[in-house]
Amino acid sequence: MKMTVGGRAVSYVLAYLFALLALYPIVLMISSSLKTNREIFASPLSLPKTFSLDTYKKLWEAVPFADFLWNSVFVSALSVLLITVFSAMAAFYLSRFSFTWTAGLYFFFIIGLMIPIKLGIVPLFLLMKNLGLLNSLWSLILIYTASGIPISVFILTGFFRTLPIELEEAARIDGCSHFQVFWRILLPLIRPALATVVIINFIHAWNDFFFPLIFIQEESLKTIPVGMMVLFGEYETDWSLLFAGLTLSALPMIIVFLLASRQFMEGLTAGAVK
Repeated sequence: MKMTVGGRAVSYVLAYLFALLALYPIVLMISSSLKTNREIFASPLSLPKTFSLDTYKKLWEAVPFADFLWNSVFVSALSVLLITVFSAMAAFYLSRFSFTWTAGLYFFFIIGLMIPIKLGIVPLFLLMKNLGLLNSLWSLILIYTASGIPISVFILTGFFRTLPIELEEAARIDGCSHFQVFWRILLPLIRPALATVVIINFIHAWNDFFFPLIFIQEESLKTIPVGMMVLFGEYETDWSLLFAGLTLSALPMIIVFLLASRQFMEGLTAGAVK
C-alpha cells in the first residue's frame, strides 16, 4: 500500500525529530569540550562563547592520551580482525558441510551467547596469570576475540545459509577449491553481515571498561575508558578535559560506522523484504 503525501510528510518530520534527539548529546559533548569549567557550570546548554582548542592541548599534557588512544585502536582493531577471520571460516564450515558433529559444534557456539563471559573472571584471571599475560594488551585481545566469536558465528552462519548452493557448484565446476569458493565467491556476497560483525565487536571492544580495569595496571597500557578515570579528582573534576577526551574517543567509532553504515543497514534488514 502506497503512503499518502501527508503520511510521508509526518514520517519525515518524525525521522528528523528523532535525528535531532540522537545528535543533541553529541553536539552538547563537543560544545562542552570547547568551554571552560566555569562556562560549563554557568551555561551548560549554551554554545561556547569563543572557539578555542586549548582544552584539547591541555588534555594531551594532563594525561598520556596518545598512549590511551593507541592502545584502544590496537586492541579493538586486532580483536575485530581475528573475530572476523575465525568467525567467517567457522560459519562457512557450519553452513556448507554436514557431519555428525556439525549440529553439536554449532550449539557449542550458541552456548557462548547464553553464558556471560564476566562470570568466569576468576578463572580468566588465573589463566592470564599462568600464561604471563597479566598487564599485557594481548590478554584483552584474546578475551575480546573469544567473547565476540559466538555472536559473529551466529550472524555469519545465517547469511551463508541464505546463499544459493548453485553458486558454489558452478565455482567447483570451474576448478575452485574450498578456500577459493569461500574467499572469492561467498565472502564478497556477505559484506553486509561482515560489516555488522565489525561494528558490533568494535564498539564492544572500544567501550569496554571492565576487563582493562582487571588485567591492566600499567598507566601506559591503559585503554581510553580506564585511562580517562584519572581526570576524575577526589574533590574537583575538570569537566572540560573530560568532555574533550570523550569527543576524541568517540571519533573512531563514528568513522567506523560511517565507513560501514550502508553495509550495516543492509545486514540488519536482510531478509525483511522478499
